[in-house]
Amino acid sequence: MAQRLTIDPITRLEGHGKIEIFLDDAGEVKDTYFQIPELRGFEVFCLGRPAEDMPRLTDRICGVCPEAHHMASAKALDMLFHVDPPAAAKKLRELLYMAFYVTDHTTHFYALGGPDFVVGPDAPASKRNVLGVIAAVGQEAGLRVLNTRKANHEVIRIIGGRAIHPVSALPGGMSKAISEEERQFIEKVAHDNIEFAQWSLSVFRQIVLKNPSYVDLIRSDGYTQHTHYMGLVDANNHVNFYDGMVRVIDPAGREFAKYAPQEYADHIAEHVEPYSYVKFPYLRKVGWKGFVDGPDSGLYTCTPMSRLNVADGMATPRAQEAYEQLFDALGGKPVHHVLAAHWARLVEMLYAAENMLILATDPEITSPDVRAIPTETPTVGIGTVEAPRGTLTHHYETDERGLITKVNLIVGTTNNSAPITLSIKKAASALIHDGKVNDGILNMVEMAFRCYDPCFSCATHSLPGQMPLEVKVYDAAGALIDRRAQYLP
Repeated sequence: MAQRLTIDPITRLEGHGKIEIFLDDAGEVKDTYFQIPELRGFEVFCLGRPAEDMPRLTDRICGVCPEAHHMASAKALDMLFHVDPPAAAKKLRELLYMAFYVTDHTTHFYALGGPDFVVGPDAPASKRNVLGVIAAVGQEAGLRVLNTRKANHEVIRIIGGRAIHPVSALPGGMSKAISEEERQFIEKVAHDNIEFAQWSLSVFRQIVLKNPSYVDLIRSDGYTQHTHYMGLVDANNHVNFYDGMVRVIDPAGREFAKYAPQEYADHIAEHVEPYSYVKFPYLRKVGWKGFVDGPDSGLYTCTPMSRLNVADGMATPRAQEAYEQLFDALGGKPVHHVLAAHWARLVEMLYAAENMLILATDPEITSPDVRAIPTETPTVGIGTVEAPRGTLTHHYETDERGLITKVNLIVGTTNNSAPITLSIKKAASALIHDGKVNDGILNMVEMAFRCYDPCFSCATHSLPGQMPLEVKVYDAAGALIDRRAQYLP
């Protein structure tokens, strides 16, 4: 009889989810289902709101990456109100965003993804956490991680008005400038971030790259898949988190598309499955071919590794050196090993730190000219940034009074929902044989989604919305006597 394995809840992610694995009579993986049971309704309850509320409203989608939603929303409003922010305002937004990237990548590497490598994928579950990482690398290193997050959240508070859920980005710019004293503090934090990022890369080299079993795991077929890749690039095709064109390459590394963010609907479509609230985007010009990879598949991936794959390089010198070392070690571009995203994440952290220093020392950064007041009638606005988890797009439409009539959000994790599904099945198929499974194997199946740093608080929103509910009634002997359910089989 076929066997069913359930991982519920899946762990070390933002949000909730579960994995169902079905084995055939021989104990081999027959199918897997990656299910997101939670519903978020932001696209619906934003309707009727004043457009200018959106940067403060949508950054409540998530407590982990509110800065990404805040910036994408503000950029959408710039377009919607037909206003171009002053240069100083754009630089302040990007400066805040670099501090956010450092703290976000720090969180994932040390608290969510890192335990699988630093502590070990088959270590006891009680050890596979941030405390296990601190025990492995030392308390002083743990304090360094915490201090880095603390300092960068203070930078976010200075520029954004709040350390979590910032409020300073407005249509046409920012609500306030920064002082010279604040600039000096931010410059110091940027210097510290560069040192911290370089140290984190050295930790990765020592613990992961010098361990042959970890390198073999990264390169293994179970964690390798050939999809298209997507990411924002600047005019030189270098990685850019705040602004640029969306570039897509095919599995062979050839440019497939390069388009302005407002053209996203010409390139991206969304597929739905009845068993999950998360949507499954795909490349419109290829079409939905299911959860398969290869050149004929419409699946694309948006991860730190994807961004490095689509770019021709990094815009800062230390990050460029780290970028070259990564591709030299993994055999050139593009890299199809999904676990390599952890390494790419640290390369991005170094770029964010270097770019933060460039912005903090820009002569214009303390300019009081930080907002252009909108004067035109609002219409349609589309804003895109590169969130840590992938390309994030906010699309708003309003009536002539500026009240929201349409909202569409394609968030970073949503882009990756189909590749995550494929990764889970590949990993499970490579690891589970003859029906033999243990906690370590199941954790290694979870590693297949964890490297994407998914945030399902952001990713799950559906229209019209159906909340699954199940009630079971048992008698005194524990026997099931009745079951009632809605929106469940």
